[in-house]
Amino acid sequence: MARTTSDIVIDAPADRIMDVIADFAAYPVWATGVKTADVVVAGAGGRAEQVHFVLDATPIRDEYDLGYVWDGDRTVSWSLTQSGKMLTSMDGAYVLEPLGDAQTRVTYQLAVDVSVPLLGMLKRKAEKVIIDTALKGLKKQVEAL
Repeated sequence: MARTTSDIVIDAPADRIMDVIADFAAYPVWATGVKTADVVVAGAGGRAEQVHFVLDATPIRDEYDLGYVWDGDRTVSWSLTQSGKMLTSMDGAYVLEPLGDAQTRVTYQLAVDVSVPLLGMLKRKAEKVIIDTALKGLKKQVEAL
């Protein structure tokens, strides 16, 4: 499955960024469209293994579960473990690359499939909007701490 990718530089060390990514209860504050993000299965070190989301990001309104795999403070990846009404597949990752001077490049990779037919071009554009919105929200949230 082809992934859409984008990145942003955040003025914070990788561990602080990963702490914000792992704080699912705060997602409705900074992740546009996320109404709730409830940890279903807690994992080692207090980082979630499974999270239930309620999303209202026009045109997608759905509920689904994502399973998470954490690799220290450098990478977290996820995939759909329980499909929603619209989402049939979702694979994504945040990859953090320390740049020195307390800056980190955050790369977001995402591939989504939905139950309604979408042209590949429209699907990629929707993924790009989701990614760019999420990266800007993450940057704002992290740098405000």
